[in-house]
Amino acid sequence: MGCGWLGLPLAKRLIEKGYNVKGTTTSSSKLKLLQNEDITPFEINISETGITGDIVGFLSNMETLIVNVPPKLRGNPSESFLNKMKFLNTEIEKSGVSHVLFVSSTAVYGNAEGEVTESSPLMPVTKSGKQLAESEKLFQEQEGFKTTIIRFGGLIGADRHPINMLSGKQNLSNGNHPINLIHLDDCIHMILTILEQAYWGELFNGVYPHHPKKQVYYFEEAQKRGLPTPSYKTDSFETNGKIVLSNNFLEKRHSFTTSIIS
Repeated sequence: MGCGWLGLPLAKRLIEKGYNVKGTTTSSSKLKLLQNEDITPFEINISETGITGDIVGFLSNMETLIVNVPPKLRGNPSESFLNKMKFLNTEIEKSGVSHVLFVSSTAVYGNAEGEVTESSPLMPVTKSGKQLAESEKLFQEQEGFKTTIIRFGGLIGADRHPINMLSGKQNLSNGNHPINLIHLDDCIHMILTILEQAYWGELFNGVYPHHPKKQVYYFEEAQKRGLPTPSYKTDSFETNGKIVLSNNFLEKRHSFTTSIIS
C-alpha cells in the first residue's frame, strides 16, 4: 500500500518475482503510471476522519499487505498518523488479509545511547517516532492477522542521499554520532526475504552494518560528489549516539548487499 520512493521500485521487483501487485495513490493523475507498471491501481486516501476510495476492493483477494505510509507531521496542525492507522486496521480486520508487513523507522528508538537491537526499549522523542511506535503496537496486537515490523534507518539511493541536504551547512550538531543508513536496494532485499521466508509475527531492524561518524562520512560523501562539505560544531556536552544493529536479519544468516559508501 502506497507507491512512493520505496513503494514503486519495490512493486516492480515483486512483479519481476511473479507476485500480483496492487498499489495505492492519493492522486488520480498517478493511476495510469501504476497501471503502466502492471500494478493494479487504486486511488485511496486515508485521513483522520476515515478512508475514501475503494478500500474494500483493494483489500479483497489479498493475502499480504505491505503498509508503507510515512507519517506526514510537518503540517500545521499536524495530523494524527495513529488515527489513520486505526481506520486502516479496522478495514484489514474485515478483509481476508492474513499477513501485514508494517514499514516503520528507527525513530522509535529516539535518543537511545550505544548499541540498539530489536529487543531494546522504545524511547521515541519526535511526534512521528511516537506515533509510529503506537501504530506498531496497534498492528502487533491484532489476532486476525500476523504482523511483521521492519524499522528502517535513513534511506539512501542513486538519487537520494542526506548529503544533498547537508552540503555546505555550518555548525551542525552530533558530528561524532554514528550513521544508521540503508540503501534502497537492501530495503527491497529485506522485504523480499521476509515474504519468501514467511517471517511473520517478527521484528526487524533494517540498517546497513557500517556506522562511521557523521562528520567523517558526510565529509567524504560530499567530496566524492564535488559538493561543499558540511561542518560540525564541537559540542562541550555531546552524547555518543546510537548504533542500530539488524540482529534478527543477520542471525537468520541473511546479509546486506549494497554498501552505503559511494
